[in-house]
Amino acid sequence: MSYARHQLDLFFTALQFYTRLPAPKWLVYRPENLSLATAYLPLIGWVVGLTAGAVWFAADYLTNPSIAVLYSMAFSILLTGAFHEDGFADVCDGFGGGWTREKILEIMKDSRVGTYASVGLILILALKFALLQSIAGRESIIMGVLVSAHALSRLMPVFVIYMLPYSRDTDSKAKPVAEKPPFSVLVCAIVFGVLPLFGMVVYLGQPQLLVAILVLGLITILLARYFKKWIGGYTGDCLGAIQQVCEVAFYFFIVVLWKFI
Repeated sequence: MSYARHQLDLFFTALQFYTRLPAPKWLVYRPENLSLATAYLPLIGWVVGLTAGAVWFAADYLTNPSIAVLYSMAFSILLTGAFHEDGFADVCDGFGGGWTREKILEIMKDSRVGTYASVGLILILALKFALLQSIAGRESIIMGVLVSAHALSRLMPVFVIYMLPYSRDTDSKAKPVAEKPPFSVLVCAIVFGVLPLFGMVVYLGQPQLLVAILVLGLITILLARYFKKWIGGYTGDCLGAIQQVCEVAFYFFIVVLWKFI
């Protein structure tokens, strides 16, 4: 298999795993590709951000900015199958209701939704809506904000994969996902993760936007240390929670920054 075809397989593997979009029929599932496909996780953020932006503009034209924000959020959730939101909810339940490593992991594995998950989802979605509504007046950069947020927030969990061990005991089926991929995978993820933000910096002439990388990096480190303290590493739910928190943190940073410049 050629290098280009292998990379294409990895991209579609990531697309199939992290979204509800169908993969080509010629794609052959290989467990070892799941870890390597992490390189394209931020690129999946491009797909989600561009789609959410397109829905935003269509809904804004037909209705009003508030409804456009809701439609954009709803479509991005449908596109990913609430993949990261589910992880965030499980983390809220697990770390909110568990006081030992074993109990936290047990609660996070439970498919039932508890009070902590419900409250956490309501709060983070409400905050996301309010922040996006604050940005709605800047039509020319909405697409850049969404793509940057979705790409950067999906880059941060990749760092955690390299920083921490996988916390659960894994069987042969899950082992490829938990294994650390080669360093080249991280380099590729970094390129796709930061490129949209660099595009915004060039377009707007605001190098201050690059501080967002440091802010999200700090949040990721703090969350990683918290997970390490309580469960000795990370789980897939932890990665989903990091994505959600970092996405909202990016919007918060943008709103605060543009309030004072």
